[in-house]
Amino acid sequence: MKVQEFVCAYFPISYINKNNVIVIASVCGAGAHVVIACRDTTKGEMAVQEIKRVVPNGNIVTFSLDLSSLQSVHTFATKLLRSEPRIHILINNAGVACCPQWKTEDGFEMQLGVNHLGHFLLTLLLLDCLKKSAPARIINVSSVAHRLGKIHFEDIHLENCFNPFTAYYQSKLANVLFTNELAKRLQGSGVTAYALHPGAVQTELGRYLSTSVNCYVGWMFYVFGFLFFKSAEQGAQTTIYCAVTEELENQTGLYYKDCQIAEPAQQAQDEEAAKRFWELSEHLVGLKNT
Repeated sequence: MKVQEFVCAYFPISYINKNNVIVIASVCGAGAHVVIACRDTTKGEMAVQEIKRVVPNGNIVTFSLDLSSLQSVHTFATKLLRSEPRIHILINNAGVACCPQWKTEDGFEMQLGVNHLGHFLLTLLLLDCLKKSAPARIINVSSVAHRLGKIHFEDIHLENCFNPFTAYYQSKLANVLFTNELAKRLQGSGVTAYALHPGAVQTELGRYLSTSVNCYVGWMFYVFGFLFFKSAEQGAQTTIYCAVTEELENQTGLYYKDCQIAEPAQQAQDEEAAKRFWELSEHLVGLKNT
C-alpha cells in the first residue's frame, strides 16, 4: 500500500509494548499519520517519545480508548471521526490473554469483550469513513491459538464452563471469523480485511497466568518465552506486511503467518458460523435489538 502523508493509521491497543512500538514506527517511517489508541495514555505518550527517537518527524498522537467499555469505544470513534477526515489503515491489536474470570464494564467475558467485541464495534463505527477513504485496510491480529477455539453460542461468556485458555481460544477464533465475514461484506468497496498470527512474541501477554492458573505456570511461560519466543522486531513483521505491502491490495479475507498466506483452522472457515457470530456480535454491542 502506498502510504502518503495524508494516510491515517490507528492502533487500538490495550497497553503499549515493544512490538507495538516497532509496528507504529515502521508505518510512521512510511509517511503515515498515526493515532495510537490505548487505555493508558501515559504509556502511550512514552511510546510516542520512543518512536520519535527513531522517526524524528513522525506524525503521531495518542487518544484514550478502553476496549472493555462500549461507551469508551463510542466516545473514541466520535472524537476520531471529528478530527480525522480519512482512515486508511485500522489495526485491531488489543490483546488480553488467559486472565481470571473477569467481566467488562458491559458484562462480557473479558477476553471476548476486549479481543473481539470492542474491535467489532469500533470497526463498524469507523466503516463508513474507511469506505470513503478507499483503498483502506483492516488488520485483525489473531493467533494460531484460534485452532483450539470454539464459539460457545449457547454460553458465549462461558459462565458455565469458564477456563482462561478456553476463553482466549474462543476470542482468537472470533478474530478470524470476524475477518472472513467482514471481507465478504466489503467486497467491491475498496476496503480489504486481513487476519494474522504474529507468532509467539516476547511481550506482556502472559502476565495474568500467575493469577489465573498459578505462579509456576506464569514463571515457566516467562522463561520459555525468553528462550524461544520471537523478538519484538520479528513479531511485528506480519502486521507491518499486512498494513503496507502493495501486493496485498487485491487480496482480502485471508489469514497470514510469517508474512505469508496460511491455512486457518477448519472451524475458522465455517461461513455459516461466521454469519451467525456476526449477528450475535451486533446484538451484544447494541447495533441490533434482536
